[in-house]
Amino acid sequence: MTGETRTEVVIVGGGPAGLATSACLNVLSVPNVVLEREACTASLWKLRAYDRLKLHLAKRFCELPHMPFPAGTPTFVPRKQFLDYLTEYERRFALAPVCSTLVERAAYSDSAAEWRVTARDVITGELRLYRSRFLVVATGENSQGFIPSVPGLKSFPGDVLHSTSFKSGRDYAGKRVLVVGSGNSGMEIAYDLCNHGAETSIVIRAPVHLFNKELIYLGMTLLKYLPVAVVDAVVLLIATFKYGDMSKHGIVRPAKGPFRNKIDTGRSAIIDVGTVVKGEIKSIKGNELEFTNGETKYYDHIVFATGFRSTAKNWLRDDDSLMDANGMPNEKAPNHWKAKKGLYCAGFAQSGLAGVAMDAQNVANDIKKHYA
Repeated sequence: MTGETRTEVVIVGGGPAGLATSACLNVLSVPNVVLEREACTASLWKLRAYDRLKLHLAKRFCELPHMPFPAGTPTFVPRKQFLDYLTEYERRFALAPVCSTLVERAAYSDSAAEWRVTARDVITGELRLYRSRFLVVATGENSQGFIPSVPGLKSFPGDVLHSTSFKSGRDYAGKRVLVVGSGNSGMEIAYDLCNHGAETSIVIRAPVHLFNKELIYLGMTLLKYLPVAVVDAVVLLIATFKYGDMSKHGIVRPAKGPFRNKIDTGRSAIIDVGTVVKGEIKSIKGNELEFTNGETKYYDHIVFATGFRSTAKNWLRDDDSLMDANGMPNEKAPNHWKAKKGLYCAGFAQSGLAGVAMDAQNVANDIKKHYA
């Protein structure tokens, strides 16, 4: 151990949740340190996002605390402009995250009434101890890309990549590409592939709601004034008129409405549309894929847009008061962000950047009450 740092709050994770929490604490004059394992902040956005990415919700629902987007920013913010926004956010609130620092263990000392966080400098290999009264888990829901196990996947000769490694469809022109996963990333990647001349199919792995961005925006606005059940009924009625019966394309709606489903499960409605393959992959033999509906097709490449896993439980020792075995909060939003012994989380509300902003403010305000 090369040394130690004492502070009031240790924040693990330098994505939007960690940055927003640090900014809120700075506004309240509460000392804090942000630890980030990557060489930069917001690494998911800077290093592992595809070129055409835009925020899927309107900008008013994606602002971080205490700083609106600049005048003239498009309603659906492109990736580059969002990165510019984050850069200005760090500058305005004098954020100073410690990057290239991997947290290996965080445990509470009852005798000292403090959190002890052991972190390794990934460049030098040196260990450092951080001691604090409060600990905020801000590594988020999207900490590590997940590719499911598929029989025969190792025999596939083409590219097999997670959506975090996909940049643009320009390299796949004229190729047969399968996108596995029908969330917003999967749909947008499929759209990008189609635009670049790839023969694209999508695996719809579960029932989903399909809307355009304008309909999502309408629903988010109505939620400020109407109950969830009413908003769900309104947007579903409009979607029915717009899209008709999508089951003939292999798209089946969940039993719950789109916003109730988001609240209960964290699964968002999807936005773009591509060519759909009904059923999940059953097995792979070389370039030939067999699906659960009995269909077989040949593909050159596969992109898995199958989501992420939390890594919080890899290092957090909290007696399961905050996180379950999967590294997600034991409590559902909006009561998910606080546990015992000064332990908090931010960015786990399963409600995007709007949830990040709410978490950051709740955590900072609660810590301020106990800070002396």
